Amino acid sequence: METASIRTSGNGSSLRDLRFSTLDEAVADARQLLESGYVRHGNWTLGQICWHLRTVQDPSIDGYPWYFGLFAFLRPIVRRTLMPKVLSGDSPRGIRTAPNFVPANELSDEEEVAAFEQSCQRFLQHQGDFHPHPGFGRLDRETLHRIHAAHAAHHLRFLSISD
Repeated sequence: METASIRTSGNGSSLRDLRFSTLDEAVADARQLLESGYVRHGNWTLGQICWHLRTVQDPSIDGYPWYFGLFAFLRPIVRRTLMPKVLSGDSPRGIRTAPNFVPANELSDEEEVAAFEQSCQRFLQHQGDFHPHPGFGRLDRETLHRIHAAHAAHHLRFLSISD
């Protein structure tokens, strides 16, 4: 896990250069931010980020809304163009998420970090099949784990540890 590297983005804000190999590393980072305090370099708090990560991750087990399948015909293109960027840590910024994945303004950091940790443990312990990802389609366990870990790094990089 790389958490100490800070880089300056093109717009002048400092973002951590994060790469998580596992969801356990993402949980450890979220816990560290909770315990030490953090500075926001984006729009969301730690609680909002953890809520978002959890609500995007849980449908891998529980299933996505039916309408997420309407654009399934685009999955091969999205998988070929966007998935390598996500897995390399070069996730695009500024892409709007579906409204049901946008967190409320007032969320408890402590409660949401705990809920994110439970979601990660549930994902890691899941023995059944996973539902197809809305953008990438059906993925094996390892690739889906890497996608969720990369997604966590993408969002958690917008928070830095307080000095």
